[in-house]
Amino acid sequence: MDEQAERRAAITAEIAARTGITEAMIEDLVRTFYGRARLDPLIGPIFQAHVRDWEAHIAKISAFWSSVALLTGRYHGQPMAAHLPLPIDTPEFDRWLELFAATARERCPPAAAAHFLERAHRIADSLEMGVTVAKGELRPKRERPAATFPPEPKALR
Repeated sequence: MDEQAERRAAITAEIAARTGITEAMIEDLVRTFYGRARLDPLIGPIFQAHVRDWEAHIAKISAFWSSVALLTGRYHGQPMAAHLPLPIDTPEFDRWLELFAATARERCPPAAAAHFLERAHRIADSLEMGVTVAKGELRPKRERPAATFPPEPKALR
């Protein structure tokens, strides 16, 4: 294993040890979330219109979350390019976050859920900014729905 791969493996192991996140947990989270998202009246029709092979989609998004949450580098894609043509805006991003947050809290231990949700917020903010800029708009950063934020650590309560 080369030095860069060793460093990546050490970082991944540290995150996994701190959060409890595993590849199996990621797949369970992704699979459960998309099971719910497909049925959602707001975002479900978007997924149904654009995803043809659900197993391939689950595998791709699991690799994405592995890269985002564990820094594994498994995902090789362009999420912005994939989202720009979709009919999505603030309500859809907020709904995605609401469903994702509820699923993460239900399926993951608190440290893992907080880790996923912190990253989900970054992803939603980045993709929404890209979508709005592509429309020729600039919007100020805004607050997401309160239910989508990670729980505060007990020491801060």
